[in-house]
Amino acid sequence: MSGTEMEKLGSSQEYVGFWARCGASIIDMILMIAITFPILHMIYGSQYWYSEELIMGLPDFIISWVFPFVATIMFWIYKSATPGKMVLKAKVVDAKTGNIPTVQQSVIRYIGYYISLLPIGLGFFWIGWDKKKQAWHDKLAGTVVIRQ
Repeated sequence: MSGTEMEKLGSSQEYVGFWARCGASIIDMILMIAITFPILHMIYGSQYWYSEELIMGLPDFIISWVFPFVATIMFWIYKSATPGKMVLKAKVVDAKTGNIPTVQQSVIRYIGYYISLLPIGLGFFWIGWDKKKQAWHDKLAGTVVIRQ
C-alpha cells in the first residue's frame, strides 16, 4: 500500500485496540511458553524452576531471550504479525506507508516493549488514549497495528 493509499484510507483504517492486542499477546505468550519451558526443563531439570539465577547459562539465555527476540522479529518481517495477531486478523505495518515493518523498525519495536512496560505498563495502556491506537513501542518504531 503506497503512502497515498494510506492517506486516502486514513480515517477508514481500523486500528486494533488495547483488549484485542492484549489477547494477541496472551496467545503469543502461551505459545512461547509451550515451546521454551519443556526445552528448559529437559536441559536443567526441575531445579530450573527453583533457581534464583536470572540466567542459568548459555542455553537458558538463548532459549529465554534470543529465541523470543528472533522469532518475533521474523514473524513481523515475514508475516507482519505474530501468531496471536494472525488469530485476531491484525497486522503490524509501517505507520506512513502501510508496508511490512523493516528490520530496523522491528528491532526498535521489540526493544520498545521494555520501554512501554515502564512505569507500570503505561506505554501499553497508551493504546486506549491514542487516536491511532499506538503504544509507545509503536510510536518509537513508526508502526501501527491494523485489521487485515
